[in-house]
Amino acid sequence: MYSVTTVDPTLPLSPYREIGRAEWARLAAGLEQPLTETEVVELRGIGDRLSLTEVREVYLPLSRLLSLYATATKRLGAATSSFLQEDDTTTPFVVGVAGSVAVGKSTIARLLRELMSRWPGTPRVELVTTDGFLYPNAELERRGIMDRKGFPESYDRRALIEFLTNVKSGATEVRAPFYSHMRYDIVPDANVVVRRPDVVIVEGLNVLQPPPAPNDVAVSDLFDFSIFVDADTSHIEKWYVDRFLALRQAAFANPSSYFNVFAHLTDEEAITTALGYWNEINMPNLVENVMPTRHRARLVLRKGADHDVETVLLRKL
Repeated sequence: MYSVTTVDPTLPLSPYREIGRAEWARLAAGLEQPLTETEVVELRGIGDRLSLTEVREVYLPLSRLLSLYATATKRLGAATSSFLQEDDTTTPFVVGVAGSVAVGKSTIARLLRELMSRWPGTPRVELVTTDGFLYPNAELERRGIMDRKGFPESYDRRALIEFLTNVKSGATEVRAPFYSHMRYDIVPDANVVVRRPDVVIVEGLNVLQPPPAPNDVAVSDLFDFSIFVDADTSHIEKWYVDRFLALRQAAFANPSSYFNVFAHLTDEEAITTALGYWNEINMPNLVENVMPTRHRARLVLRKGADHDVETVLLRKL
């Protein structure tokens, strides 16, 4: 039997450049900060501690790097079309953002959408989350996997592949289902519409999963660049509990919220409930399905206990 060895991007001998925070922050020199503090607060997810300093030192250089990759890819596409003596058929540059629940990937995806759209080469940027490709709750109940929502089998993988294939085929308009976190379900007849932008950011837990069978297409096969947001499991657990407590006083308090039943829990009851969800669902999914895909990313953002990025790992070309 053959054994397969995966590359750990934290090892000294790896296909990644390891760039410390101070070294990475120096790349921001000369770059103008395009966002105001109010805009950063609006982009920040519940529980995140995103600051203007973090935006300037980490995400502004990252957005510039992504814009350079997208622009270079567009030039290569145009050169290829010219060589083939046909019209330019370059398609949107697709960026995947993966990582655990509560690690901050949604905030990072929203932030990169705003920052990348400020660069001349990538003015039109769209964001799609894979939540829209979860099976509706009724289907999850029918399959007996409602308690595994977020695991790979809870997603309509075929629909996600079809969506990305259409994007990378240059379709004029592509539609993705819309997921409501308030309702905790897919909203029938609601869509996210993508009309051939410069960049499409796809954010989700399992976007770097290998294909279920050798001859199948992986979601990441349709990415031009991929990012994994990483942190110690103990930190993510704390962030998850903190976020649950914050949501209890915010979104959960809305009578229309699926989670309104948690709004009146005491602090102790809320912590116990959050840890239950973490230990029974989110932690196993992280260990079994999300963390093993880290080495598939082109870039890894390694966060410390305070949510700030401490190290950037960039795959060598």
